[in-house]
Amino acid sequence: MITIKDLGFTYGETGGLRSISLNKEKGHMVPTEKFVLKNITMNLEEGRIYGLLGENGVGKTTLLTLLCGLKKPQMGTISADGRNPYDREPSLLSEQYYLSDEVPPMNMKAVDYAKNYGKFWEGFDMDKFIEVMGVFENDPQQKMTHMSFGQLKKTYISFALACNPKYLFMDEPTNGLDIPSKAQFRKAMTKYTREDSVILISTHQVRDLENIIDPIIILDRQDVLLNATLEEISEKLYFDYSSEKIEDALYSEMIPGGNIQVSLNQNGEDSKVNIEALFNTVHQHKELIKGIFNK
Repeated sequence: MITIKDLGFTYGETGGLRSISLNKEKGHMVPTEKFVLKNITMNLEEGRIYGLLGENGVGKTTLLTLLCGLKKPQMGTISADGRNPYDREPSLLSEQYYLSDEVPPMNMKAVDYAKNYGKFWEGFDMDKFIEVMGVFENDPQQKMTHMSFGQLKKTYISFALACNPKYLFMDEPTNGLDIPSKAQFRKAMTKYTREDSVILISTHQVRDLENIIDPIIILDRQDVLLNATLEEISEKLYFDYSSEKIEDALYSEMIPGGNIQVSLNQNGEDSKVNIEALFNTVHQHKELIKGIFNK
């Protein structure tokens, strides 16, 4: 399990926690905290594929890089089964993989890349790499500099899964994938990940991942608005897809054939969670949602 407690991080030339801004009303300069992340507390449990959602600039990528130890927390702590990711212990590094949204085209065949770099992960499985490349209909003998962006993305996804990491962090993995490849990605994620893995996927493409991410984390500027399973969400919120208008709906959006409406689930009814509607509901009622799910 990954435990995050009171995590804080800010960017700045000096690495300090404060910057100077102008107080227009009083006409003088005052220190202003400019945190990207602040007081972030949550647990990430084994056997889960978490979906990390949030608007641009709320710190999703920063959180991923903190979790894999590429950045050092300036406040709070991160513990991966008792280990600090920033210590960069080889035993932990061999159990984690961070897939950035940027995928560099290495000047070698995909299979050679896997052979050369797979040795850094104790659990790397070349047969799995070849198999997942086959799921993606990707040629492992192709030179990476000759691949399209989508082919590169699928190569790096295949490599990440072949490393068999316990902790897998992915930043916008479906960007650049065509429609068939997105279906292949969902198949690969459900078939080739470890049962005890902790997986966190940052995405704006929620429809690409709607059937595999659970729980859902919605990150706000310096806050966690929601961290809940789909079951917990459906227990407390009701998603209505009829044409009949709900007067006290928290969120309503017109869709072909009617509306999608989100309201408090006061009668214990079952409904299918729509993640896009959930995201919009949470952002329109931040304090209400936090109060409901933090009880």
